[in-house]
Amino acid sequence: MQAQDRPQPKPGKAPVVNIKKPQTFVMANGLKVMIVEDHKLPRVTYNLTLDNPPFAEGTKKGVDQLTSSLMGNGSKKITKDLFNEEIDFFGANVNFSSQGAYANSLSKFANRILELIVEGSLNPNFTQVEFDKDKAKMLEGLKAQEKSVPVISNRVTDALAFGKSHPSGEFVTAESLNNVTLADVQTNYQNYFVPENAYLVVIGDVKYNKIKPAIEKLFGSWQKSSTPKLTYADPKNVDITQINFVDMPNAVQSEISLVNTINLKMSDPDFLPAAIATYILGGDYNSYLNMNLREKHGWTYGANAIIGSGKYVSKLISASAVRSMATDSAVVEFIKEIKKIRTEKVSDELLSNVKAGYVGRFVMQVEKPQAVARYALNIETEKLPADFYENYIKNINAVTPEQIQLAANKYFLIDNTRIVIAGKGSDVLPGLEKLKIPIFYFDIYGNPLEKPVAKKEVPAGITAKSVLDNYIKAIGGEKAVAAVKTISMLGSTTIPQAPSPLTFTNKVDSKGKIMVEIAMGPMSLMKQVVNEKGAYVEQQGQRKNIEGADLAEMKASATPFEELQLTKKTGLTVTGIETISGNDAYVIKNGKTTLYYDVKSGLKVAESKTVEQGANKMTQTTNFGDYREVKGVKIPFNIIQNAGLELDIKMSEVKINEGVSDADFQ
Repeated sequence: MQAQDRPQPKPGKAPVVNIKKPQTFVMANGLKVMIVEDHKLPRVTYNLTLDNPPFAEGTKKGVDQLTSSLMGNGSKKITKDLFNEEIDFFGANVNFSSQGAYANSLSKFANRILELIVEGSLNPNFTQVEFDKDKAKMLEGLKAQEKSVPVISNRVTDALAFGKSHPSGEFVTAESLNNVTLADVQTNYQNYFVPENAYLVVIGDVKYNKIKPAIEKLFGSWQKSSTPKLTYADPKNVDITQINFVDMPNAVQSEISLVNTINLKMSDPDFLPAAIATYILGGDYNSYLNMNLREKHGWTYGANAIIGSGKYVSKLISASAVRSMATDSAVVEFIKEIKKIRTEKVSDELLSNVKAGYVGRFVMQVEKPQAVARYALNIETEKLPADFYENYIKNINAVTPEQIQLAANKYFLIDNTRIVIAGKGSDVLPGLEKLKIPIFYFDIYGNPLEKPVAKKEVPAGITAKSVLDNYIKAIGGEKAVAAVKTISMLGSTTIPQAPSPLTFTNKVDSKGKIMVEIAMGPMSLMKQVVNEKGAYVEQQGQRKNIEGADLAEMKASATPFEELQLTKKTGLTVTGIETISGNDAYVIKNGKTTLYYDVKSGLKVAESKTVEQGANKMTQTTNFGDYREVKGVKIPFNIIQNAGLELDIKMSEVKINEGVSDADFQ
């Protein structure tokens, strides 16, 4: 703790790095081979890379992704199981894709691992059974992403920035994926998995004069061939800065992306100044954007900026997910920080610290075989000087504040920027309209739309009671619903950080008790309980008792169907009609909770709740779907909860009037 008061150590003298040069040769079929002998450890790494130009897939978008997923399922000579068993026996790491292959193993197995790479790469086993399985998984994944605001934001950002017919702007849909056949995968492989633009980098405990003949023999059967020659027009930035808005009624926060398309090559003189400028703007915790949006204002968990580079057109993007109520303010601060790096020179102290970080990370990377392979590959594919990485530290330290400012003005085109925002229109559009920045509207696939109608007028005769009565009728009728005394629900969900699915348990008793728990195996991650004594929430072993108005609201909702009580509550009104998952829904406000009921089916499709976390407020949303009948009553078997992290919960078991005891609510 005392060490935190000490000043950051001043950067020392730049270290000298020794990057080993590869020995190279080119095979008759066009494969370029680079071998770096490194005998410090008894390991060897193989990197086979196909440096093909990007290509559009059109109505069959997804064929290349399916090709990648199918590669590595053994070969025409070795079954999938035997292939994987042999790799496991060697303790090796082997991966394949439509862009090449990677392997890492002990050097005593170097020859056999090389043989397996060649088998998996040149003789892939594309079968209808595996194709159908992988295609089904991809379709399921697309379905799960339909309501994901970050996924939709990224998709629309690229589609608008590059154009939907450009390789970097097109995206996979269920329709395009269903167009793909096994024959398409085989054709895609034959057209693009060719040695014309292929590089094999070998690094590790091998001898050049021994590994070279093995490579020539094994890869000699790879037939010389060329990829189709396709060209695409470079995308253009917009003439004026504008907001491109995607209405996501289920959004609990707004995804904001400021994007420009650029052509920045690693060989360009301003490559390093542009990279450092981007890092200062949004590359780490102390960056301009993060210190402003997160630390100063508390609107987000983090803000960043990333700049693309290479032989082909790429993008510069500054992005963050911010609280809905701060969307318009965050846009102002994004623009402010980008203008700052264009107009104000970076301080010598900040620049010195950033350079030291760059140098430190580079020195650490040079020790890794993967990094050395990447450097050797970059020199070839990006047409860099042979001493590019030997001079890397010197060139980093030579970057000046003036060069950074020039690069920022060249690439951070704030007057020609798309500000793509995916958020809840009814909450954020009034504030955005006050910014006087032109706003254009798009659907979740990047198609232009008219301005969305946030709330439609409620037809005469529609009341909160009639909507609630209609819901009770839709799920089974008052008699069947009133007969439900307890409900027990068991389901599962996944989160990116978890190695295995999480279990979801929800038990409720009409006596005013409820228990909700999310667990990873035997370990409880979150538990919420309401019983006759009160209520509490427990997370990561920390328990918090609920009191006051929050306790009263939790107790009121601790019932199998709160609508039975709400039909008798006075003061409730239908505040409007909003679009939820593409369908109109009546909106009923009940304290801090807002309820949504489908206009046609009458079913409850969503609810949102405002919760306080310290001085901040946030909205938690829950979507309900896949209603199925259990003992005469319809219950949602799919619940999607979103409070910054989305949990797509699918029920495996729902019981009514069984499976619940008083012990569940302790």
